[in-house]
Amino acid sequence: MANKKIDFETCQCNVIHEEIIQSVNQQMPEDEQLYELADLFKVFGDSTRIKIMFAIFTEEMCVCDIAALLGMTQSAISHQLRVLKQARLVKYRKDGKVVYYSLDDDHIKNIFDQGLNHIKE
Repeated sequence: MANKKIDFETCQCNVIHEEIIQSVNQQMPEDEQLYELADLFKVFGDSTRIKIMFAIFTEEMCVCDIAALLGMTQSAISHQLRVLKQARLVKYRKDGKVVYYSLDDDHIKNIFDQGLNHIKE
């Protein structure tokens, strides 16, 4: 395997820009919020969960339908839905014995749409 050299631009000065540091520091979210944000993005890091989210923002669906759509077991889908529910990305409603899943709110669809737009550019 050939080694590829990657050039990075580096700052050639040794001056600390205190105003910039203070400005950014004042706007920086609390560590706990940043940890929660990182955890949210980890949930988006699985292609099966992405497929599930796409499916249920297109149409409210039950576990059986999602499993049939993705060619997976209901158990595997239920596990992924549990992860998505814990991350507050999906919600459910019961209609008799059937449980339907959908995205928790429009923020999730917006995050998803922004990600798709980004990779299409």
